[in-house]
Amino acid sequence: MTKNMNIGLLGFGTVGTGVLQIIQNHQDKLKHQLGCSVTVKKILVSNLHKQRSVDVNQEQLTTSAENILNDDEIDVIVEVMGGIDEARRYIRHALENGKHVITANKDLMALHGSELLQLANKQGCDLFYEASVAGGIPILRTLVEGLASDRITKMMGIVNGTTNYILTKMSKEGRVYNEVLKEAQALGYAEADPTSDVEGLDAARKIAILGTLGFSMNLDLDDVSVKGISAITSEDLSYGDQLGYTMKLVGIANRSGDKVEVSVQPTLVPHDHPLSSVDDEFNAVYVYGEAVGETMYYGAGAGQLPTATAVVSDLVEVLKNKRLGVNGNSVVIPQFDKKLKTDDDIFSKFFMRIHAKDVPGTFSALTSLFDKHGVSLEKILQVPLNDGKLAEIILVTHAVSKKNYETVLTKLNDTDVVVDVKSSYRVEGE
Repeated sequence: MTKNMNIGLLGFGTVGTGVLQIIQNHQDKLKHQLGCSVTVKKILVSNLHKQRSVDVNQEQLTTSAENILNDDEIDVIVEVMGGIDEARRYIRHALENGKHVITANKDLMALHGSELLQLANKQGCDLFYEASVAGGIPILRTLVEGLASDRITKMMGIVNGTTNYILTKMSKEGRVYNEVLKEAQALGYAEADPTSDVEGLDAARKIAILGTLGFSMNLDLDDVSVKGISAITSEDLSYGDQLGYTMKLVGIANRSGDKVEVSVQPTLVPHDHPLSSVDDEFNAVYVYGEAVGETMYYGAGAGQLPTATAVVSDLVEVLKNKRLGVNGNSVVIPQFDKKLKTDDDIFSKFFMRIHAKDVPGTFSALTSLFDKHGVSLEKILQVPLNDGKLAEIILVTHAVSKKNYETVLTKLNDTDVVVDVKSSYRVEGE
């Protein structure tokens, strides 16, 4: 066994700096686990002379990826630079050169993971990406190894810290969306352009990865139905709370028989459900298995050291595999063909808030419409509005097909008694 393993680091931002710190500070533990030391030989940067927050030798830095990818002494490439096209090209180059790869790049793995994993398998290389979903929570390894003997039927995840922070502040402090978003940006939780987070795209990439692993089925980003949080109002949160629910942006991967659904949307979960108590920037993934039952995995979903910890854990796994001579055997080709549920196959409860005329016959007209399309009601709350001519009606349905529910939503606006459908959300976890 070699006395030293060399690492090439692509990217030296927040996560890359954290990776170097952990490798430097945990050498004793790494040597104990692996039987050798670990050295970051080369680091790809865009500016050689930038002031760094960690000690690094100038000789370690390079502005040329080729100096890393073509270095025969480098065993493992760690990609933490972000982006898609360039990162994909570098990872393909590394794998074709027989180097093992670790990435934290959820965007890349959601779009091109299948292609890259097949290449890794062909080349006899490891390609690990634990840090791409839920930061420091070891959820991918849990699905692949810890729950390998079980059959996963459903996953519900709060996998975006930005939106969870915003919804927590709106729910607990009664603040409005735009105000909390600005605060999240000031704290560094949200980007200057927050679209990927608040419109659910970041969470969609992660739930596609979780669904692919949990269901052993190639799921693409385009398979995920996505709705963000930007239209949520204080009234939605208040009425949901009165009816016993907390609003979260939830990624859902659900399997029934041989068909699956993957979605991301604002979802009301009961106050007594474990996901309800996941606040601020924290993440959690709730997993249902036929044998194990219900389990939840909770922790920091982002941040320098939590994410870097996941990266270095993957690094340890690669080096253990190398010591045992089993690199490249971890890639499991999906077992099942992709079969997506239609709206007829997706069943859930739903929350609806409408403004209707406060006149005799209104409720009779509404219940007649619901009944006609097979939608029964579990909870009803009616509040008169200030002018006395309108009423706010808040409903929670029993479980109903998405198709029937969407039909009712469409037809409500055609009735004489309904002025406006203010909002509509899924209800899960009961």
